[in-house]
Amino acid sequence: MALFATPEIENGRVVRIYASARYPSKQSGNLFFDSETTPNLLFADEMPLKMGCFYSLIAFRPSHILLSRDVIGGKPLYYNPRDLTISSFKEFCGNEALEICEGEVLKLDYSGNVIDRKIYSFEDVFKKENRDVNELIQTIEEKLLSFKPKHSCISFSGGVDSSLLAVLYDLQLVAVTANDKEEEWIRRAAKLIDRDVEILRFSEEEVKQSLRKVVSLIETYDAMQVSIAIPIYFATKFAKELGYNKILFGQGADELFGGYKRYETLDEFELENQLELDVKSLGRNNLVRDNKIAYGNEIEIVTPYLQWDIIRAAINIPPNYKVRKVNGEIIRKYVLREIASKYLPKEIAFRDKKAVQYSTKTKDLLFKIAKREGKQIKDYLKSLESNVENFWF
Repeated sequence: MALFATPEIENGRVVRIYASARYPSKQSGNLFFDSETTPNLLFADEMPLKMGCFYSLIAFRPSHILLSRDVIGGKPLYYNPRDLTISSFKEFCGNEALEICEGEVLKLDYSGNVIDRKIYSFEDVFKKENRDVNELIQTIEEKLLSFKPKHSCISFSGGVDSSLLAVLYDLQLVAVTANDKEEEWIRRAAKLIDRDVEILRFSEEEVKQSLRKVVSLIETYDAMQVSIAIPIYFATKFAKELGYNKILFGQGADELFGGYKRYETLDEFELENQLELDVKSLGRNNLVRDNKIAYGNEIEIVTPYLQWDIIRAAINIPPNYKVRKVNGEIIRKYVLREIASKYLPKEIAFRDKKAVQYSTKTKDLLFKIAKREGKQIKDYLKSLESNVENFWF
């Protein structure tokens, strides 16, 4: 369950703490956390300003319990104020579960009362600055080049995001799909960059068999979220079976550099606002889902594009460098493609790609399964009746 904790209290005093931090989460004494670096509790009140990465944490102190998350909210964390159960999964905390907000530092006494609460904003950590665009682009490239992943593989789709990671880091490529044409392209893209790729083909039946666990892990019946979660589930499971404890994904590139089709219809002012909103919402819309799946497969998701310095640089690049019209054609993620073109064949660097739920045919399979059951997709997903506890105990 990644992070889980519940104290045993007698006469207002803690007599015992039941807690665990299953990989990729960690424990240091009475501190339980999921982050790249160990949180320094000397800076507890300003933790979102000090960490410089995605994190969630639980710390049991003599007078209180400290709970906190980063300002994007990449790692989930919930608590029940009545019995002080705390977990990365809402299900473990029961019907009274409350979510720790993005950027929140919360102190609870051992009766569940709030002693102190601070909430830091995205702008407190990622400030807009007037900096030279070429300097910002250079920062992004340098940070990607200097990133050092260990004992990892790369989730590879043949798109610009994962292909750039593939040429920068000497790591095994893995891919999952149910689409013949996508498999053909993945193999071709890997060959173009002189790399081998391990591909897992999943079937309709395998999707059906995985649904109960996927829905329970991501804790939503939303069909779009489920259709995105399925290939991520298969990719993380496949990587784990191959012996890896970390897998690199290209998450964040679309939001930071303007990759979504819907950006094409926006004017520059609207585009700037939407890009900023989408970056701020990365945790809630994507990363919480992905990390819950990773917890279920006990593997760590690594996101090189979401290094704090890259986020700082990217949000200060003007939107016309992200979505740009060139020779009458709108090119999304223009600035990232320009960086990538130094390392990749143009065929890959400037290739347009469908979203994962469409390219892998996962969404089609999901609706076929529901139709065969004679149900609307949401009703079918709700009928699966399970909970995340079944997959831990």
